[in-house]
Amino acid sequence: MEQKNIRCKLAEIQKVLKAPKGQYNKFGGYKYRSCEDIIEAVKPLCAEFGTVLTLSDDVQAVGDRFYIKATAALTDTESGEAVTVTAFAREAASKKGMDESQITGTASSYARKYALNGLFCIDDTKDADTDAYTEQTGGGKRGSGQQQQAAQQQYRCGECGKPFEAFTAASGKHWTPADVYNYALQQSTDGVARCRECMDKRK
Repeated sequence: MEQKNIRCKLAEIQKVLKAPKGQYNKFGGYKYRSCEDIIEAVKPLCAEFGTVLTLSDDVQAVGDRFYIKATAALTDTESGEAVTVTAFAREAASKKGMDESQITGTASSYARKYALNGLFCIDDTKDADTDAYTEQTGGGKRGSGQQQQAAQQQYRCGECGKPFEAFTAASGKHWTPADVYNYALQQSTDGVARCRECMDKRK
């Protein structure tokens, strides 16, 4: 039997992966999935298809702000081939009730989650997730504009850090930041979602 390469294995995992939204945001009134929900759902599939999932973080400075660059890598245990996807989340300047390590940890969780979303083709367009985050950005419907802005910040160019922005095409189709990010990811040959400017520079 022909040995499947890592991309074939990834396609199989994407096809069968079910990652339920196991968390509930009581302020927004919706369910969402956390980074941990995705990891727990994919672990058995990694074992079944002979792959290993690893997550790593890197801190990068863009101007006067710091971003957590998370990398999700799926590696074939036999060939060593790997597919990687990166995502960025900006550290907040401050958050009520959090020390500096917690602020970094929160940014890491967001970045890792969106790296996993990109790797396994999971769409979380609603999420600016937790109750704590919603409370800190205004809570409930009154904070919906801030929540949307925060969600947009999660989808960034993997090269320059510029956020992907929502827009409406001439056809009338509305593209969310997540749609733009996922499209850029599909066009990438190295698993990095880039903005149009960075894509043009590479040509």
